[in-house]
Amino acid sequence: MPVSTAPPTGGYTSKVDSALDQNKLTVLTVILMVIAAAAPFTVIAGGATAGWAVTGVLGIPVAYIAMAAMLGIFSVGYTEMSRHIVNSGAFYAYVAQGLGRVTGLGAAGVAVLAYNFMQIGLYGGFGPVLSGFLADQWGIDLKWWACAFIAWAVIAVLGVLSIEFSGIVLGVLLGAEVIIALIFSVVELAHPAGGTVTFDTVNPSQLFSAGTGAALATAVAGFVGFESTAVYSEETRNAKRNIPRATYLSLIIIGLLYAFCSWAMSVAAGPDKIIGLSTENSSETMFVLVSPHLAEIWLTLGHALFITSLFAALLAFHNTAARYTFALGRERVLFSFFGTTGRRFRAPLWGSLTQTILAAVVLAVFAASDGLDPFVHLFFWWTVTGGFGVLILMTVTSVAVLAFFLRTRDGEVAQVSPWRRFIAPAIGAVLLGGVLIVTILEFDTLLGVKPTDLARYLFPGLFLAAALVGAAWAAFLRAGNPDTYRGIGQGVSAALLTVQPEDTAAHRAGPSR
Repeated sequence: MPVSTAPPTGGYTSKVDSALDQNKLTVLTVILMVIAAAAPFTVIAGGATAGWAVTGVLGIPVAYIAMAAMLGIFSVGYTEMSRHIVNSGAFYAYVAQGLGRVTGLGAAGVAVLAYNFMQIGLYGGFGPVLSGFLADQWGIDLKWWACAFIAWAVIAVLGVLSIEFSGIVLGVLLGAEVIIALIFSVVELAHPAGGTVTFDTVNPSQLFSAGTGAALATAVAGFVGFESTAVYSEETRNAKRNIPRATYLSLIIIGLLYAFCSWAMSVAAGPDKIIGLSTENSSETMFVLVSPHLAEIWLTLGHALFITSLFAALLAFHNTAARYTFALGRERVLFSFFGTTGRRFRAPLWGSLTQTILAAVVLAVFAASDGLDPFVHLFFWWTVTGGFGVLILMTVTSVAVLAFFLRTRDGEVAQVSPWRRFIAPAIGAVLLGGVLIVTILEFDTLLGVKPTDLARYLFPGLFLAAALVGAAWAAFLRAGNPDTYRGIGQGVSAALLTVQPEDTAAHRAGPSR
């Protein structure tokens, strides 16, 4: 059950810098930040075309619609949990409250790994794209890793400043990329292949064709980021009302934008040619389709906004990863200094710096290696893997939400409708579980490697390892540090717990084990 944030009557420890900057974000700011994390222009120009090229499935646009519907059902229980549990740890906190502390800390390991994979992997796209843009436009020869480190330095600074400032930056970049994506799509629809607008790629029958599982797994990666609304719950005004609003609105906007823009590309290319064109041109497909109809300045602007889209996603995922580390530090699961914030801007100081350091180490390894392609082995492989990790979290969280509401039947929870408490979470768990199974079975297809390739087993296996390490650490804390163990998943109130010599029998027998 939710834990009261009121301090206990006995002795307790508290840090003035263990809380994030409250009431700083509006619902609009949260929407802008999470949509920016999804990087819509990057998904449209790069994700959709990669989906066609890698899976060979025509129905990528309808896969986006189907995935938006699935995630909408998932969001019913997810957002209902956000009304009862306000915690920057989001997935981790919900799983801990629903399925127990051991499982919750296992989920925390998956979350930290997944969001760091997403954030760091994006540097592998940003660096080469910016390097190529500078060379083409101004003849500047700058290595990809130097371009990546430029973004890294800017994000390192923004990560420790006010979250409101990051929201402004992301809002401006997002608005520009959405506008250019819509302009390109209108141009494509105005010039359909063969002179006829077709609807083959949005036909629901495409969902029953061979390879649909891989298409859905590709589509889900494009939505990663929308769920981070709950991560900002502690910093959002009237979070119980605004976090659900932001989640649903973000999902609707992203889903419609992806489906519309990818459908427009298929119309301009022709359904019979879009797969071949995407295979040949990759992320340049959209530009190839509109280049005969737009002046060069529009293409240059589009390429520039492709870069800023990647940067916006880098910043957004940096903020998310930092807040998960902060949540674990505040609860003393990690060293307590991870749970501190800057005194001026109330941003997660060491959570942000830790993510920055991890990114620097990975970039240095890739920069020093001649055999690793940053675009394939860092950008594509790491972001696909990060999306897979978030899919795991959403599936487990659906089960946790169901367990939480089945167990908690008093107070405000008793007033929640059966649809939000039981039906939607159960349907979401089944649907997402099905996509998760297909994703595991077709992970070699997603990476573009042979079924016997080591990477096909290594990347999914990392999440199993992270979950086991997290669960084992929880078991260790239960035996050796019951005070910290009781704080797992309790958010800011973990800093106010009375020190007890041992966990009580009630806690051991309770559902939050």
